[in-house]
Amino acid sequence: MLCFPNCKINLGLYVTAKRSDGYHDLETVFFPLMVQDVLEVIPAAKTAMRVTGLPVAGDATDNLVWKAYTMLQQQFPAKIPQLEILLHKVIPMGAGLGGGSADGAFMLQLLNDYCTLELDKPALAAMALTLGSDCPFFVYNTPQFATGRGEKMTPVNIDLSAYSIQLICPEVHVSTRDAFSNINPRPAPFNLAGLGTLPVPEWRDSVANDFEATVFAKHPELAAIKAQLYAQGAIYAAMSGTGSAIFGIFKKGGRAVVQSDIPFREVYLLQ
Repeated sequence: MLCFPNCKINLGLYVTAKRSDGYHDLETVFFPLMVQDVLEVIPAAKTAMRVTGLPVAGDATDNLVWKAYTMLQQQFPAKIPQLEILLHKVIPMGAGLGGGSADGAFMLQLLNDYCTLELDKPALAAMALTLGSDCPFFVYNTPQFATGRGEKMTPVNIDLSAYSIQLICPEVHVSTRDAFSNINPRPAPFNLAGLGTLPVPEWRDSVANDFEATVFAKHPELAAIKAQLYAQGAIYAAMSGTGSAIFGIFKKGGRAVVQSDIPFREVYLLQ
C-alpha cells in the first residue's frame, strides 16, 4: 500500500506562554501543501525500513514512521504483520514544514487502512500526539487554527486556490530547540482564529511568525530571501515554523527569481 505524506506551512505563529511541562503554548494556522514524500509498505518475512531521497539524520529506528509502526504493532500484535517499509524523502528536514511529523501520522493512517484497524480520526490523532506536537494535524490535513502545543485544533476556512505559492527551502538546518530557547512568550497580537475572514493582501501588516526575529538574526540569508519575495510581488511572505523554509503567496502565476549565496531547493505550486 502506498501513500503520499504532504508538508504544511504556518500562516502566522505566536508563542504565548512557557508551560510547566517544558513545552510552549502557541497559536498558529496549519495549512497543508502538496509537497509530498512517498511511503509504502509491502509484506515481508521480517520488518525493516529503507529510506531514500533526501538525507535523514539518525538511525531508521528513530524515525517517526518506525515509531508509528512499533506503536501499533504493540497495541495490535495480532493484526500488524511483518512489513518492508519504504520511505522516499522529498520534504527537507529542519525546514519547519513538518515532513517528519507527516510521515509518522500518515504511517498510522496507512496501517489503519492496510490492517483494517477501524480507528477513527480522534483515536489516530491521540496516537499521533505521542509522536509529536504537530502530528495530529496531518490526521485531519485541512487548514486548522491550533493552540496548546499545536494539538488543539479548530478548522478554519482558508482557500488559497486563487493564488500561487512559491516555497524556498535553503540548505540551512534550524534547531527547533535553539529557536524556542530564544523566544520571549507574549500574548498573541492578532487573533489567527479569524484569519479566514481577513483578505490575503492584509496579512502582511497583521500576521507574523515570532521566530523570524531570532532566526533571521542568526541566518540573515533567510531574511534576504523573504525580502526578495516581497520585492518581486509576493502578497504575503513568511518563514514556516521555526524555519528555514520561506514561502511567498503570489497572484496566480506570479513568482520571484530568488538569488542566494547558499544552495536552496524551490517548489512552485499553482494551487
